[in-house]
Amino acid sequence: MTVIVPHLNQPEALTRCLAALEAGTRRADEVIVVDNGSTEPPAQVCAANPRTRLLAESTPGPGPARNRGAAAAGGDILAFIDADCRAGEDWLRAIAEAFRDPQAQILGGDVRIDMADPARPTIWEAYEAIYAYRMARYIRREGFTGTGNLAMRRTVFDAVGPFGGIEIAEDRDWGKRAAAQGYCARYVAGMRVYHPARESFAQLAQKWDRHIAHDAARDAAAGRSHARRAARAFAVAVSPVAEIGRVLTSPRIRGPRARLLAWLGLVRVRLYRARRMLRLLAAGGATASAAHWNRSDGPGGG
Repeated sequence: MTVIVPHLNQPEALTRCLAALEAGTRRADEVIVVDNGSTEPPAQVCAANPRTRLLAESTPGPGPARNRGAAAAGGDILAFIDADCRAGEDWLRAIAEAFRDPQAQILGGDVRIDMADPARPTIWEAYEAIYAYRMARYIRREGFTGTGNLAMRRTVFDAVGPFGGIEIAEDRDWGKRAAAQGYCARYVAGMRVYHPARESFAQLAQKWDRHIAHDAARDAAAGRSHARRAARAFAVAVSPVAEIGRVLTSPRIRGPRARLLAWLGLVRVRLYRARRMLRLLAAGGATASAAHWNRSDGPGGG
């Protein structure tokens, strides 16, 4: 089994990521870190971890970095995790056990927010604990899972082909291509990864700018009407009212303070999304928001 980790300017996070992999109940046969143009490549971080080797990919984007790692991988199973994520102790064991079933082809798992203080989450920790990285839903409804917690047979990767670049949502694109070829993604609850919440609304807005730009380009290419797209923006704006029940009952946060923060965060994000969708509609298309990877500190989640 080979674990592939794309990296860009996150040496401290990468240190935690590799330490968690080493501490797991099942260790990887090899770990490949692919640096994507960091100011200082993480050579010392990788050298301190057994079974880890460092490669480089000059083409910007987590997709090309993952492709470089996959091309060099020796494992029959490829497991992907992001540098700012921390694998649960049973992550690789859950993957190995799931692949004992010869029908298993692609796996996605649970992604939880790695809170600094679970008793007193920040507004964005509370919000993302409920609404970010809903991988079971993505797999069930759309047939794909996020690349920050993804595993597949090597034969499946070779058949589907490489991940796309920063101009598209590479996780969705790859998953859709896999599904079109008849490969099915399976959700594995024990395949758990912890991801830090975004620290500010600006970081969330940057993520949504990227996703909304991708969706706007897709809608325009499909010839969807302005009226339909405007109606979707309105639905997003009013949707927090319908989410009150989910916020009050979610097992991922506890206490009235955390639930209030989660709902307030949801309101702010959904209103921003609706405004952004309408602005792009009025402007007649998408923006260059997709080119985010090589201008910040690493891959976004969810």
